Amino acid sequence: MRALIVGGGTGGHVIPALAIARELKTRHAAELVFVGTARGIETRLVPAAGFELKLIHVGQLKNVSLKTRLRTLLDLPLAILAARKLIRQFKPDVVIGVGGYASGPGMLAAILGRVPTLAFEPNVVPGFANRVIARFVAAAAVHFQETKRFFPGASTRVTGVPVREEFFNIPARPTGSKNLLVFGGSQGSRALNRVMSEALPELIKHVPGIQIVHQTGERDFESVQQAYRQAGVPAQVSKFIDDMPQAFADADLVLCRSGASTVAEITAAGKPAIFVPFPQAADDHQRRNAEALVKANAAELIPEAELSVKRLVESVATAFSDPVRLQMMARNARGLSHPRAAAEIAEMAAELTNAN
Repeated sequence: MRALIVGGGTGGHVIPALAIARELKTRHAAELVFVGTARGIETRLVPAAGFELKLIHVGQLKNVSLKTRLRTLLDLPLAILAARKLIRQFKPDVVIGVGGYASGPGMLAAILGRVPTLAFEPNVVPGFANRVIARFVAAAAVHFQETKRFFPGASTRVTGVPVREEFFNIPARPTGSKNLLVFGGSQGSRALNRVMSEALPELIKHVPGIQIVHQTGERDFESVQQAYRQAGVPAQVSKFIDDMPQAFADADLVLCRSGASTVAEITAAGKPAIFVPFPQAADDHQRRNAEALVKANAAELIPEAELSVKRLVESVATAFSDPVRLQMMARNARGLSHPRAAAEIAEMAAELTNAN
């Protein structure tokens, strides 16, 4: 079995793709090649994981100037031709699109070449690339039930988003402790960093005994660390948390963004969360992801436009004042998890090739 995995750009695209690739290799002895772009994080993560990566040139369409958008559209046929050439050379049995820059051209090339296609969509509302090819793919693996309607002609299954096994093995927390984990992704969140820094004096008044672990990202580390020192709040402040599963295990409540991978980790770990969606995310997909958990009584949502010291302190204090509700949110979050996501997506790919 040969599988071509197309797409990338961010960790939210690449990390699940690598999990799918490992399952395909382990369970189906698949030969694998990734297709991405030179500016995506795949250039670092894919070779480090031991997989071959081919690059094509694809411009941006979202959140860019009209000039850049027009240039991208003009270059798109060349990107499709480049992907078509790679497909002819590798001769894959299935092409898996994981979203991101290279996904659209790669999947279109596969569809035109009549190669079976599987789209992976981790967000409630599909990204631009998956919306373009949604009606033409053979199958789709999605995170949320409501996403299935975007793939009317495909064999669609709710598989969830692959996350590391360690997140599923995190035990329930004892009641009464007040450990808060704050992070905004690997780059950090300027909004969360700023408001948390300003809120510390009020937070320790309203939540006595609170312990905080805060991942700041590179740029705000010094200022945030100084804010904790001045406020006298017990905290572990770091630019990046290497062992995120352990940070989740030690947390009673998580304050974070709501990208697809983060939401999947929250559900796998069974953690109550306060989501502050990144408002500039394409198609506002972070808000939609957060709303899905709010609807299940597993999380709270604070729009960034409403994020203030008062709102943050009230939300955190209210959560810690009601341990029973925190436990209920944790159970509801765990109920939305998908422990076999990577395996199920690999099985779907194998089914398309009649290889399983």
